[in-house]
Amino acid sequence: MTVTGKTVSGTAVVGTPVTGTAVTGLPPGAAAPRLLCWAGADPAGERAARARVVDALRSGVPVPPPVPGPVRGAVVTTAARALDDLAAAPVRQVPAGGPRPVVLLLPGQGSQHHGMATGLYRDEPVFRAGVDEVLGAWGAEGEAIRADWLSAVAGAAIPIDDGRRAQPLLFAVDHGLGRLLLSWGVTPAEALGHSAGEVVAATLAGVFSVAEAVALVRGRVRAAARIPAGGMLAVAASAEELGPYLSGQVAVAAVNAVRRTMLAGPRAELAVVAARLASDGVTLRPVPATTPFHSPAMEPAVAAAELAFDALPRPPRFPVRSGYTGRLLTAEEAGSARFWARQIADPVHFGPALTALLDDGDRLLVECGPGRVLASLAVRQRAVRGGGSAVLSMLPGDRSDRSDRFGAEYSDRFAVLETSAALWCEGHDLVRDVPDALDVRADL
Repeated sequence: MTVTGKTVSGTAVVGTPVTGTAVTGLPPGAAAPRLLCWAGADPAGERAARARVVDALRSGVPVPPPVPGPVRGAVVTTAARALDDLAAAPVRQVPAGGPRPVVLLLPGQGSQHHGMATGLYRDEPVFRAGVDEVLGAWGAEGEAIRADWLSAVAGAAIPIDDGRRAQPLLFAVDHGLGRLLLSWGVTPAEALGHSAGEVVAATLAGVFSVAEAVALVRGRVRAAARIPAGGMLAVAASAEELGPYLSGQVAVAAVNAVRRTMLAGPRAELAVVAARLASDGVTLRPVPATTPFHSPAMEPAVAAAELAFDALPRPPRFPVRSGYTGRLLTAEEAGSARFWARQIADPVHFGPALTALLDDGDRLLVECGPGRVLASLAVRQRAVRGGGSAVLSMLPGDRSDRSDRFGAEYSDRFAVLETSAALWCEGHDLVRDVPDALDVRADL
C-alpha cells in the first residue's frame, strides 16, 4: 500500500489508509471510526498478522501498513473497541481468479435528502474537493447551493426536492464520492448512472470535464424549471401492468427492476393515476421530485437543454453504460447534444441496463451516492440474489437509516470506511499517495 508516495511493507494499518492524512474536523474522541486491515499468505499468516496488530495496539506503537495477501481481514472500529472487534473480525479468502471487478452506480433524482453527505464533507478532504469543484463551476449559484446544503436548519430558499437544488447537489455528491473511490486506486470495470447520474458517470470516466458537465446539467435544470409542477411515483408493478392506468401526460419514467417502475407527469394528472392505483391495492410511494422528469410533459424543455450542450467529449478511461440504451456509451452518443438533452424526457431503463451489465460476469457494485436507492434495486437482480455479484453503498440512507454505532456525527465516515474495508477484503489493493505520513498513533 502507498501512504507517502513510497511503497511500504508491513502487516497492518490503523487509521485511515485510504482517506488521507489529518482529517479536517475530526476530533480525537474515542467514538470516531477508524479502519484496521491486515493480510497473510495463508490462514497461519493471517493469524500472525492479526496478532502483530494486537501487540502493536497493546504496546501503543504504530502499526505498519499491510502487505497484500490472499487471506484478508478488516474492521472499522474505535479506540475503545479495537481489540474486541479485531478478535471477532471475519476473514476472507481472495478467489484464485482475483477480486470481482468494481462497477460504479451513480444515482439521480430521488436519492437526495436533508443532511446528505454533510458529515463526509466535513471529514474527508478528497470528497470535499470533488464537491467544491462542481459547485465552484456553478459560480455564485453554487455558493448559495452549498450554504443551503450545509445549513443545519431545513427550509432553504429552494426546497431540496426541487430540481434546481437536487440536481446540482446530487451531481456534486456523486462526483465527490466517485473521486474518493478512484483516489483509492480502484479502476472501475464500468460505470452506470441513473438519470442525472449518467452525466456524473461520463465525467468520472473523463468523457467530459467538470466545467462541461456542469454546463450541461445547468442547462437541463434551467430548461426543466420552466415546466409546470409535476411529480414522480414509484410503483410495485411492471410497466405492462401499468399501461391501463396511464393517461394524458402521465407515462412510465423508469424501469428500475422487476416490478419496480416509476411514473411521472403533471401534478394533477399524476394524482388521479395515484388514486386509481391505490384504490386497486397497488403499492406506491411518491418520489422526492417536483418536476415530471422522463415524461412527455418535459418535451418543451428538450430544445432548450440541447442548446446548453457545449462539450468536446474524450475517450472514456473506463466504459460507461447508458441507462437509456442499456449499451455502452458510444462516441457518437457522447458527442450528441440531442442524446443528452432528450434524457430529461425519455424513460430510464436502469433495470435492463444493470441486467445486461451483470450478464457479462460477477461484479462488485458500489453505489456512489447519498443513500441506498440503487443498492435496493440491485439486490433484486438475480446475479446479486444468487451471491455471484454483490453491492456496497458508500453512504447510509437518510437520517432514519443511519447506524448509531458511532453516532449520527460519524455515520457518513463509518459507511465510507466500511466500503473501503469490503474492497480490501475482496482483494483490491487500496492505494493512496498522500503528502505527509500518517500518524497512526493519533488515530487510536
